[in-house]
Amino acid sequence: MTKNYLDSVYELENAEKTRAFYDDWSASYDKEVAENGYATPARAANALAGLVENLKATLLDIGCGTGISGAALHAAGFTELDGTDFSAEMLAQARAKEIYRDLIQTDLRDPLPFPTGTYPNIAAIGILNPGHAPAETLDEILAILPKGGRLVFSLNDHALADWTYVGRLRDNLDAGCATLEFKEHGDHLPKIGLKSTVYVLRKT
Repeated sequence: MTKNYLDSVYELENAEKTRAFYDDWSASYDKEVAENGYATPARAANALAGLVENLKATLLDIGCGTGISGAALHAAGFTELDGTDFSAEMLAQARAKEIYRDLIQTDLRDPLPFPTGTYPNIAAIGILNPGHAPAETLDEILAILPKGGRLVFSLNDHALADWTYVGRLRDNLDAGCATLEFKEHGDHLPKIGLKSTVYVLRKT
């Protein structure tokens, strides 16, 4: 019997358990999320592509997993993609897709290892949620964007129910760190009734 990982992914309690869970899930991840109609990557990629002037500019896909987000970004026209993830097994699946220039194993509990301005565009699709990346990760990502750079990210219904995520977004907007260029609530995993909001921020 095939294990259904979606039944327990939103119950993970800490980074160590999350890493082991995703390592184990890596071989069947694409199939399972596809069967459940995973819609957020394409929604996010198209939202960003509609705002970015130069689709050949480098883009960092944070939490790229098996590369589903990278495939969506590539299909939307982005050609220079690098990816990061904390799961070595997920990165192996992403590497096999031959979408990314470079793939780097990182841990979002540590500072992001990129100088400010390295990437004029950043994607963080499906990673900002309880048990995976805390709300403060949004601050770190904005810190490495250059002025005028864009970030596309998503908050699923679980993250939206945790006030810290929307609160951190509002804090950054109220402080003038970024402007909101796009916001849309829509399908995330429709087969299990889960939705997400996609945002695009431009750093000011």
